[in-house]
Amino acid sequence: MLPEPDEIARAHSERMRAHIAAEIAAQGPIPFQRYMELALYAPGLGYYAAGTRKFGVGGDFVTAPELGEVYAGALAATLADTLRHFETPVLMEIGAGSGALAAGLLPALQKLDALPTRYRILERSADLRERQQTRLAMLEPGLAARVDWLDTPAGESFDGAILANEVLDALACARFELADEGFFEIRVDVAGTRFVECLAPPRPQLSRALAHLQAELPVALPVGTRSEILPELGAWLAAVTAPLRRGLVLLSDYGYGRSEYYRPERHDGTLICHYRQYAHADPYWYPGLNDLSASVDFTALAEAGIDAGFELLAYDHQAGFLLASGIEALQEQLQELGDRARLRLSGELKRLLLPGEMGERFKWMLLGRGVDSHLLPPRLCAAGQRHLL
Repeated sequence: MLPEPDEIARAHSERMRAHIAAEIAAQGPIPFQRYMELALYAPGLGYYAAGTRKFGVGGDFVTAPELGEVYAGALAATLADTLRHFETPVLMEIGAGSGALAAGLLPALQKLDALPTRYRILERSADLRERQQTRLAMLEPGLAARVDWLDTPAGESFDGAILANEVLDALACARFELADEGFFEIRVDVAGTRFVECLAPPRPQLSRALAHLQAELPVALPVGTRSEILPELGAWLAAVTAPLRRGLVLLSDYGYGRSEYYRPERHDGTLICHYRQYAHADPYWYPGLNDLSASVDFTALAEAGIDAGFELLAYDHQAGFLLASGIEALQEQLQELGDRARLRLSGELKRLLLPGEMGERFKWMLLGRGVDSHLLPPRLCAAGQRHLL
């Protein structure tokens, strides 16, 4: 049972529904991928384009940077030597959400004498950009002045690092179904006032992606499988990382290696919706008010990185990655803190590291171009979970 939206929210969702229905009326059934793109990003109407609170305790979900400064501190330790190695390093964050990561990372890098000359935020949502600007204006002037915003990744090349924290899961994905006759693409149509699904032959790019998936899986998908795939993943990664001459790309999200993602038991895919801290499975329930996301195929992400000219340096679940980055040193500080601070920091560490929380569900992938592994924490490039890719 989900909490019913108020009258204003319902009216907003009705405008979103009408916008999508008008496109279907003009074009016929649209790919689910297009439906998801509109539901999330339609200007002024989509979930990330409208003015509702999304992140944190009062929003629809909580991301790791929202928990406190520990997460940003571990990332700062990972990046510090690489940023200090370059004469004019730049740090670019893709999809900065509420601005929490930037707000924690800049002071943490300052303490390590590893501040980038510029902190660039690539943000497609005007609403989120405004919230980020408000939040980061509260930093000390010397830090706030380093931040600027980009509309596209195109621009002058730089050395440094690129971060993407829980961005990939919000890229609009295609959905497919495997029938006796082969693969079909799931499309969205209108029946009265409701959105309904139908099947159609896959578009050429999706067809090629599905053929590659089928060839690479160790166990064939059973008939009846419905799941997701992101045909444009390689093109997206190549575009957002194109300005990086030398440096690191850190990508964090929830997901699996390919064989785990598409294991036969996961016959209905990974698509999930979030509304006011509730998770549900109906992407057509009050469109525009819900976050829609799908888990990341990290094997496909590694392939895309290699195709874009990167080396796969590390892949591990979040607990392993953060421990290798030195986060356990914070545990030694617990005894030096007052009761309230110790309780807060202990709770943050548990949320980040425990298997039942974020520790194993979230994964980190580290790609490198023109950097030496000695610039990274020594344990970070150990085996990790690369055998699961």
